[in-house]
Amino acid sequence: MITTIRTYGSNVIISFDGRLNTATSAEANDKINRELNNIDTIESVTCDASRLEYISSSGLRILLALARRYKDFRVTGVLPQVYEVLETTGFTKIMTVERALRRMVIEGCQLIGIGGVGKVYRLDGDTIIKVFREGTTMEEVRREITMSKEAFVLGMPTAISFDIVKVAPSSENQAECFGLVYELLEAQTLSSYVKQHPDQLDECARKYADLLHGLHQIEVSPKGKIPSAIERERQQVEHIRRYFPQESIDMLLHIADSIPAGNRLLHMDLQTKNAMMQDDELMLIDMGEVGYGHPMLDLGHIYSAMVSLVGDYDNIIGMPREMGMRLWDKAIEYYFSGLPADVIAERKAQIEVVSCIRNFSWLSLSDSFPEPLIQECKSLFDERVTKRFGYIMDVCKTFNNWTL
Repeated sequence: MITTIRTYGSNVIISFDGRLNTATSAEANDKINRELNNIDTIESVTCDASRLEYISSSGLRILLALARRYKDFRVTGVLPQVYEVLETTGFTKIMTVERALRRMVIEGCQLIGIGGVGKVYRLDGDTIIKVFREGTTMEEVRREITMSKEAFVLGMPTAISFDIVKVAPSSENQAECFGLVYELLEAQTLSSYVKQHPDQLDECARKYADLLHGLHQIEVSPKGKIPSAIERERQQVEHIRRYFPQESIDMLLHIADSIPAGNRLLHMDLQTKNAMMQDDELMLIDMGEVGYGHPMLDLGHIYSAMVSLVGDYDNIIGMPREMGMRLWDKAIEYYFSGLPADVIAERKAQIEVVSCIRNFSWLSLSDSFPEPLIQECKSLFDERVTKRFGYIMDVCKTFNNWTL
């Protein structure tokens, strides 16, 4: 029996490997208590039972003591034979117990979408799977499900998955990752649809604009579960200070701090490869960055992807840059339809300036981006921000003109 204890900030994961019985439970219990007592702050404890083959009454007492000691306690990855014991003894009613996840293979599956937190593959005609980046925790996956449910209730056209799986290592992901499986009959990304039907680009731009406009009409209570988008934006900017000097970080924070407060629902990663076309309607599945705030922040993120993206545009967006920019230009005209020309021009300038944040803050989404890509972002900062900062500050002064 091997007991391993790892800490992630104030979260603790206890892993069991083998049989937790009378012969092994005393030693395991002593190790757990000794190591937990040396940790200053513990907010949650998770027992990883994915390698636990058997549990006796003495092992059950260890779980019960942990459940009583820590309010946020759960047992995850439970194998069938162990789950049966926990269910029979009533433990599934007094603590959170999660069965082992089924494992899936994506080798050979078509990549149809790339988002800030993962990639989307087609499994078959009816099913797609979102595979999260390596290092994504179960809590982050659950958060996406929670955000999907909250957004759906508020009126966002969102697919919801309750099927969390483990994705086996492959040429696409070198380690085992979490995934979410969705049933979406014959759905394809908006990028793929536009690429296949270029004659319908204008109509697709209108649908895209309608989706964005409808989303930004939804009001969100700051007391709910959906977080502040601007606070997350600031955190991401702070996270990239390892790549940029303080002066550069301050420039990006100046833009962020100039954005007016807002209470509208924001997707925060709604480029065209993250919108699914199903039955002539658009639906969203990538909800990992949803928040509330001012629409100019959401639109700035989209501009950063659809117009000023750093990286392989065709692969990330799913269509040629020229086509993607034409789609954006038409969509934003539809989005602002009915407003005076001077107001539209001012708001387009505001969106472009806000996009400067996302141009670089997206580096916070992973700690394993290739060095050449990081260097490209560093070299672009001077051109896109430093040399234009006088102009950027002037545009920031107009942000409050955009009232909701």
